[in-house]
Amino acid sequence: MARQLYSQTLVSIKWLAGAMQAGQTGPALRVLDASFYFPPVRDGRKEFKEKHIPGALYFDIDECKDKTSPYEVMLPSEADFASYVGNLGINNDSHVVIYDADNLGMYYAPRAWWMFRVFGHHKVSVLDGGFRNWLKCGFPVTSETVTPKPETYRAVLNPSLVKTFKDIQENMNSKKFQLVDSRSEGRFLGTEPEPGEGIDPGHIRGSSNLPFTSFLTEEGYEKSLDEIKNLFKENGIDLSKPLTITCRRGVTACQLALASYLLGKDDTAIYDGSWAEWFFRAKPEQKVTKPKSETR
Repeated sequence: MARQLYSQTLVSIKWLAGAMQAGQTGPALRVLDASFYFPPVRDGRKEFKEKHIPGALYFDIDECKDKTSPYEVMLPSEADFASYVGNLGINNDSHVVIYDADNLGMYYAPRAWWMFRVFGHHKVSVLDGGFRNWLKCGFPVTSETVTPKPETYRAVLNPSLVKTFKDIQENMNSKKFQLVDSRSEGRFLGTEPEPGEGIDPGHIRGSSNLPFTSFLTEEGYEKSLDEIKNLFKENGIDLSKPLTITCRRGVTACQLALASYLLGKDDTAIYDGSWAEWFFRAKPEQKVTKPKSETR
């Protein structure tokens, strides 16, 4: 099962180039660029307009979210997600392939992949190696944009893949699921600053740490199944038991959800509010932080 999920969930650059050359793009195959940067050191939409995979459409994570929430990129409603992706020419039968242009190879694409899965879409893949390696392989790019014909899309939320603030609070006593933080060790321990303003580094008490970058090769590709399996095992994570991933805002956490999915675990949940919510709402004793003077 794991190898079957691997081939369906991660598609190669060569495969996508071949599908495009064969003229398979359109409602049946939609390619999305999910590049989004926070803090805004780069402008994902601007870069997309300048250069992207031919036929690709821009999936704006900062637009497809709950705009009423005070937190950073919380999931939109079923209706809002359906409207957004429908306007991208995606229907429930579309095969959606997602990439991003981050230098790591895959940073934001797994978040968009998870969003589709949360809303019941199963034919969704991440481009292994991302735009970085598409360019390296010498495949064509363009600045031309396409305007897709809107499609009808029906979204059905799978609540089992999403954890709330209340769920994490209850788990501190019940220990029903393992909680793993995908940020860097320094941010987890509180020795490195959090990006942006207003949030100190640290972590949810009782969580463990496994940085999402551990799953990527230096070239920006996903590591092998054996390497992924060993990463979880070496860090004391039991994939036979319930697992929830957290990070800063529910983005890099999705890399661990993707990695566990490749091993056949399709029920890994994401704490959508993550540290950005927990930092402001949790009681002091529920957070592990360091004084600001110690993080300088």
